[in-house]
Amino acid sequence: QVQLVEPGGGLVQAGGSLRLSCAASGRTFSINAMGWYRQAPGKQRELVARITNGGTTNYADSVKGRFTISRDTAKNTLYLQMNSLKPEDTAVYYCNAEQWRFNNAYWGQGTQVTVSS
Repeated sequence: QVQLVEPGGGLVQAGGSLRLSCAASGRTFSINAMGWYRQAPGKQRELVARITNGGTTNYADSVKGRFTISRDTAKNTLYLQMNSLKPEDTAVYYCNAEQWRFNNAYWGQGTQVTVSS
């Protein structure tokens, strides 16, 4: 089992910045990739950014050049640096961990990010 905890989130004005973090515990050695997803009201959950153990990253087109995903494996912590935030970035952001061997996916509880115009 893997547990994911996401403190942070909050309210920020458009154009501002915010950094999300996600602390992983449990069988963290079994994690193969981690990512951030978000879900806005009335919309489906979507991938924001993802990083593999090998360091390969991918981003949603809507956040490229503004968001940066990173991972501190020594601290078992995932980060999402969000710059130039827009009102359309408002959503609940979820941390995700992938366990390929058992085809498992673990989720954090979600944290609200609100960008005011």
